[in-house]
Amino acid sequence: MTSTFARLRRSQAFFTALAWQACAIAAGPADTDWPSYNNTVDGQRYADLDQINTGNVANLTEVCRLKVDDSGTFQPGILAIDGTLYLTNAHDTLAVDATTCKVRWRHSYRPEQQEVFQVNRGVAFANGRLYRGTPDARLLALDAATGKELWKHQVGDPKQGEFFSSVPAVWQGTLITGAAGSDWGIRGRAMGYDLDDGRELWRFYTIPRGKETGADTWENAGSARYGGGGSWSAYTLDMAAGEVFIPVGNPAPDFMPGHRPGENLFTNSVVVLDARTGALKWWHQMAPNDGLDLDIGSAPMLYWNSKGEPMMAAGSKDGHVYGVNRETQKRVFMTPVTTIAKPTQAPNQAGVRSCPGALGGVEWNGPAYDAKTKQVTVGSVDWCSVVKSDEVKYEPGKFLFGGSYTFEDARSGWVHALDPDTGAVRWKYHADAPVVAGVTPTAGGVTLTGDMAGNLLALDSSNGNVLLKHPTGGAMAGGVITYARGGRQYVAIAAGNVSSRLSFGENGQPTLIVYALPKGGEKPLAAAPVPAPAAQGDLDPKTVSPASADATRGREVYGKNCAACHGAQGEGGVGPKLVGLKDRRDFTATVTWIVQPSAKMPKLYPSALDAQAVADVAAFVQGL
Repeated sequence: MTSTFARLRRSQAFFTALAWQACAIAAGPADTDWPSYNNTVDGQRYADLDQINTGNVANLTEVCRLKVDDSGTFQPGILAIDGTLYLTNAHDTLAVDATTCKVRWRHSYRPEQQEVFQVNRGVAFANGRLYRGTPDARLLALDAATGKELWKHQVGDPKQGEFFSSVPAVWQGTLITGAAGSDWGIRGRAMGYDLDDGRELWRFYTIPRGKETGADTWENAGSARYGGGGSWSAYTLDMAAGEVFIPVGNPAPDFMPGHRPGENLFTNSVVVLDARTGALKWWHQMAPNDGLDLDIGSAPMLYWNSKGEPMMAAGSKDGHVYGVNRETQKRVFMTPVTTIAKPTQAPNQAGVRSCPGALGGVEWNGPAYDAKTKQVTVGSVDWCSVVKSDEVKYEPGKFLFGGSYTFEDARSGWVHALDPDTGAVRWKYHADAPVVAGVTPTAGGVTLTGDMAGNLLALDSSNGNVLLKHPTGGAMAGGVITYARGGRQYVAIAAGNVSSRLSFGENGQPTLIVYALPKGGEKPLAAAPVPAPAAQGDLDPKTVSPASADATRGREVYGKNCAACHGAQGEGGVGPKLVGLKDRRDFTATVTWIVQPSAKMPKLYPSALDAQAVADVAAFVQGL
């Protein structure tokens, strides 16, 4: 009797467990967040979600979309916290319902000085607050529930070319960020601020001078005054060691290494600082005395290899992923992830060919770590350029290129999966266009990303096979995240971007798009094509009158779409100088130039600029 009763009890427990398991499956995944730029502060970007998997990702449906702006840069890392998405553009910070795309609040910053470069890569979240920088070198704290501005400080000088585009890091009450502006000839620095009131706690100069470590690597000591070394994307934290990893940008002037002989520390390096004090702990430089603008743009990623050794993987614009042992600070591997063809001499007036070019390699989204397959995954840009040097004259707040570059027509992208111990390539996917969007591996065996042709990509994490390739309607240059809410797994992306000519046939309008597996009457993406943009028609430049143009609005549109190439004040840079344009082109010719650009310019009309915006920009540049 007793044994029979015991068997019944065990059977009851077994079937009860099965019932609970069935309920859990039916309910879907528990709610999850994406609380920082790379999900976790170590930069791994891995999502432990598998409702969306290799067997069903091709069935994704579009849940909702939100147009964030009419045009401009759109490169934010998206956060998902308690059912709210937080994202930015150059001036605005938005809180959006994570399942409906309904705007909960929008904070718009009004610039207080001439902006350097209109771009922002997102916010940091801590203790119910959001933190971000601005294109005119301010630092803001906002209430995450309401968008109310809590404090604002000027932390840099835009007249010197300083701006704050990167996503800050948060460590035990300290907000860590850095000044961007390498190409304008700033003296780069990283700073720590008090989260509560924005008071500066420490600073570290990435361009050392005087008795600072590394100052002797600037053999022309005076050039360190405008040596570059900005940081412009995101940061990584080792919480156990109390270390912050700072990716440091290129030296200035960009294409004249002979002007600044020496290794030029700490440019093109990852600098590791004590997160509490800002004191230097160690560094690893990838490209000393760089003359090709091949800096470290993205945050490094921290992981442990199969031997239990702490590692750092860092992607560089020089087209390699570097694996560095964090205990020994020694390089373990250096793996090419795009075409590599280095010139045999420094840039000169005749020009030298460089692969990758100045906009190639690993850009502002770096390596991820796939905890399921135990591999490092990274996107990259395959785009060669010819680099020329020229005379250089430092003028505060203006481009300090020291030359120019032109691109070859062929451009594409890659996604590589690497062995975490050796850096050996396990698989690679050749994309139609540059890959600069975030790369997100998941427990469902799917790696999510996108390209600058506007394709949302879902790859099989085990072999790189394409499971989904869907046009979003805009170049993908920002976050690709996944989270769960109400038993449903979602994917949110940033699409639509005009910046630095890193596009490929698609610019689009800045748009947040959210996807999930279908339910109810929803149709899979294959059965529900992307909505076509409103027809604009062909614009005849001769019919556009200067009298209808608004040069004041043109300044704003120019700053969003043109300043990255032509300079905030039309001083020139990647693109030609626009100061005095009216002496070379009249208003009608300028409109024609914008509407029918050469192969060297992005096509902004009609996907980014409508007819009125074209006229407004033409009026503004005519007055430079």
